[in-house]
Amino acid sequence: MSDNLYITATEARSGKSLVSLGIMELVLRKTKRAGFFRPIINADQGVNRMDEDLNLISSYFGLETPYDQMYGYTRAEANDLVSLGREDEIIEGVIKKYGLLKQNCDFVLCEGTDFLGSTSAFEFDINAELSKNLGSPVLLVANAYQKSIEDILGSVSVSIGSLREKGCKIVATIVNRTTPGEGKLIIRLLKEKDLDKQQALYSIPDVGFLAKPTVGQIADILNAEVLYGKDQLNRHVYSFTVAAMHLDNFLMRIGHGGSLIITPGDRADVIVACLATVSSSSVENISGIILTGGLKPTEPIRNLIKGFPRMVPILSVKGNTFPTAAIVDKIHATLSPNDDRKITHALALFEKNVDLTQLAEKVITTQTAVITPKMFEYELLQRARTDKRHIVLPEGEEERVLMAAEMLFRREVVDITLLGNKKLIRERLEQLGLHMKGVNIIDPPKSELFEEYAGTYFDMRKNRGITKDNAGDIMNDRSFFGTMMVYKGHADAMVSGAVHSTAATIRPALQIIKTRPGFSIVSSVFFMCLEEKVLVYGDCAVNPNPTADQLAEIALSSAHTAKIFGIEPVVAMLSYSTGKSGKGEDVDRVREATRIAKKMANQSFPGLKLEGPIQYDAAVDPAVARTKMPDSEVAGKATVFIFPDLNTGNNTYKAVQRSAGAVAIGPVLQGLRHPVNDLSRGCTVPDIVNTVAITAIQAQSRKGSA
Repeated sequence: MSDNLYITATEARSGKSLVSLGIMELVLRKTKRAGFFRPIINADQGVNRMDEDLNLISSYFGLETPYDQMYGYTRAEANDLVSLGREDEIIEGVIKKYGLLKQNCDFVLCEGTDFLGSTSAFEFDINAELSKNLGSPVLLVANAYQKSIEDILGSVSVSIGSLREKGCKIVATIVNRTTPGEGKLIIRLLKEKDLDKQQALYSIPDVGFLAKPTVGQIADILNAEVLYGKDQLNRHVYSFTVAAMHLDNFLMRIGHGGSLIITPGDRADVIVACLATVSSSSVENISGIILTGGLKPTEPIRNLIKGFPRMVPILSVKGNTFPTAAIVDKIHATLSPNDDRKITHALALFEKNVDLTQLAEKVITTQTAVITPKMFEYELLQRARTDKRHIVLPEGEEERVLMAAEMLFRREVVDITLLGNKKLIRERLEQLGLHMKGVNIIDPPKSELFEEYAGTYFDMRKNRGITKDNAGDIMNDRSFFGTMMVYKGHADAMVSGAVHSTAATIRPALQIIKTRPGFSIVSSVFFMCLEEKVLVYGDCAVNPNPTADQLAEIALSSAHTAKIFGIEPVVAMLSYSTGKSGKGEDVDRVREATRIAKKMANQSFPGLKLEGPIQYDAAVDPAVARTKMPDSEVAGKATVFIFPDLNTGNNTYKAVQRSAGAVAIGPVLQGLRHPVNDLSRGCTVPDIVNTVAITAIQAQSRKGSA
């Protein structure tokens, strides 16, 4: 057990970056002050290029450590010292740099060298020496790619034996890039060798997608000029095809979806044919085109290109066709911090094949009371995964929704149903390069459930003037159809609002699902993720001028929501006055709401700490609290803040969000029998991911209380 971990590999291209991603996310669920350190980085990437793994981890996780404090030496510097017989200086220098970083961190993840030079034997030894001198346990990553089981077992046995001889403590070994289906056998055979009963053993299968570069990465390596499709450079390249033959023969040789076409720049026929395949449903799609020889399309072809409805990246390079193809063939893809899809896939692969609880117990001893935005978001995904719920997304044709759905699908956070035109959704998935094999897609009017849903809605609303024809028309609305899925138990919850108004999401819920017993209104909260804690603000999105009874309901609902998400509710009923000092209609309403809420809490939430009326500063600042309400259990300690009206709540949450740099997650709707949540029309893909995870956790709590 330690406050650091050293990841080293058996050889080059073992997949350390995937493991580092998974471990760092695991660490950041437990502590804010985590650091990342590499003793030796590659120096052959150009003066202005960062080490790829330092860039990946620091950028993706938002680490604030300056780049030059995250490594000991460049490869060139280390090689110079080795050639002079001054290896000890490397260890001393690394320890010194590591020590400076450790002063500001509760946990440091170290990633060893890349075994790319001619000094592999030295690198294995120095990684062992460094882990020992840093007092760091070792996680060994073994490369199984294209190896026999016998070779894998031999490599792992030799590496573990060597590390143990050097006095290293190995907490886990991950056999990475195994042939699918062989992982369990390899682990069983390793256990039979009785290498070390104390260490954990895992295997991760090889996934070809992770080794595939994006068009943008290829463009960087080739120093290519991007002529078209700059917004499509994140497309992944699964294969490449040289187009130097007649068109009919070339079209037969396009690989499976994701092929990069390399062709002389004067082959206008190939360019036009490739762009035609992008719009065709009968030919495999391509990821991009490289035009060689420094030749570019002529003006008539450029004008023709402008008319194509869909585009892929078109690059221009000075080199000739076959030398360019040879370079592309040797490109080894790396994980880029901007490639969210590949990182999501990598993290999902890690989580699926590694026992995170067991590994955390072995390597993470530091715990903290601090909750950062990242920690809160990671915990949302983790909690949602523990008991998967089924979420329906009515806006299944929306690009942001599809991108978020793929992330959730890959990480097995929830089961998903997309509503919309099946053909259009599949075309969008293809255009975006997204893969969700087996995801459920329903086109409401064509669904076998449609007539049943329309009939149920008619029965519910016929006393309000709804006819059978009206019911059918209304059930064509995907928000109504999705809400009915939840009502019928065909889904656990719904998330909508990326392209629809809040009213379009809430109205079907109020008509079909309705409010929980004992509650008369739907309200909302925002999770306000400050630098070191998470607060709950309600109601900032739904009720303009709540009555005292409604404010009391909002307070109890918000307290329950806070509790569900691991925030101990200490409720402040906010006003412009604290205690008994103020008078006036508004403060009297809050005072009455506090009385009602306390009475309700005695029955449904015994022991709830709730105070009001109270000003925001007295609720949040212990120093002010000691002056204004010295005997209060809430003042200075509040975690749940109930605003007197929508005007105050909405403006306050936005002011805190913008001025304090807080991450605002929400609105999260509460008070319904089953969870339905609304998205902002300006929501980002991470916003959708967070909201779906929150909705799933709400559905878990409903299941538990049912």
